Amino acid sequence: MGGACSINPLLRSLLLAALILASATACGLAGTATSATAGAASEVEQAREAKATEDRVKQQLDAAAQAEAQQRETAEKETQ
Repeated sequence: MGGACSINPLLRSLLLAALILASATACGLAGTATSATAGAASEVEQAREAKATEDRVKQQLDAAAQAEAQQRETAEKETQ
């Protein structure tokens, strides 16, 4: 029973890889646009923000997977 919350493991991995790649690119571009000291501080903050974003995405994906499993379990019980 796939629903709107259905996310397969390959898609989840690709989304996380894209997020990490985009975050790393943003950190690199910001570092070249600022002075060394300000750039380092900016990169640290961006890394923190990227990690927080990654954690939120993981939580959302886990919640979606749990919801899908619950829906599947409920559907299986209803068909018995």
